[in-house]
Amino acid sequence: MGERFETSLAAPAFHRYLGIHYAGAETPDSGLKNLRVYGATPGTPPQEVLPPAGPKKYWCRRDLAHWLAKTLETDTPTLVGIDHALSFPIRYFEVHRLPPDWKVFLEDFHRHWPTDAPHTYVDFIVHGDTGQGSERTGSPRWMRLTDRRCKAARSVFQFDGVGKVAAATHAGLPWVLFLKRQLGERLHVWPFEGWDIPAGKSALLEVRPAMWGHLGPAAGLMGAATPGQREACVIAQWLKDADASEELSDALRPALSPSEMRVAGVEGWILDVAGGV
Repeated sequence: MGERFETSLAAPAFHRYLGIHYAGAETPDSGLKNLRVYGATPGTPPQEVLPPAGPKKYWCRRDLAHWLAKTLETDTPTLVGIDHALSFPIRYFEVHRLPPDWKVFLEDFHRHWPTDAPHTYVDFIVHGDTGQGSERTGSPRWMRLTDRRCKAARSVFQFDGVGKVAAATHAGLPWVLFLKRQLGERLHVWPFEGWDIPAGKSALLEVRPAMWGHLGPAAGLMGAATPGQREACVIAQWLKDADASEELSDALRPALSPSEMRVAGVEGWILDVAGGV
């Protein structure tokens, strides 16, 4: 699991914070207005990170994944918060007879839902036009433990309605696999690879910026005009502030029973969602 790191006002555990508001629309090569990235450091407020110069005005999922891989291969410990799920409910594993192993899940999901393929919409696989999504489906009634304890969460299989994360999750998971293949042990994906993040490592974790609405007046938000900008900025701001106190350390260790921790180690956990009923 690695050593438990300490946070303090004098010595934050991370040197950079990235907040990503994800989007599952269109293809992996489409520039998306709602796909936004904000970055901060212990000494600087969140600022928007724009895509590389080129024909696209906005980030596309492919460019973002490749930029993240290049950014995270450096020796700068970086904490990345992204607002889509990183795994599925335990019921999904049971129904599809998958071992409770997150890396096996990612590989299996990618074989059935190749949403990183060129010219591929998530809806194409949902409707059976490509891929093998029908072999790996789930019910909107299936909720992860963390979803049931987070008012801002919805089922990862709820493709319709307000507040859905299904499209973003199904579009984003192949790129999480890409990052792990590219970065290996240099990237710690929480909590699947351990609840304790080893000192000096970069980490990726799931967040819900709607939980942190009180950060609206925070520095940098005045220039965040779109919902995607505001949410990416809030993520970076919360991570930065929490790492300057004990709040991040506490959030990384929710009060869960041993059995709940085992389940959450497969399903994932939303940062800052409290344990207990």
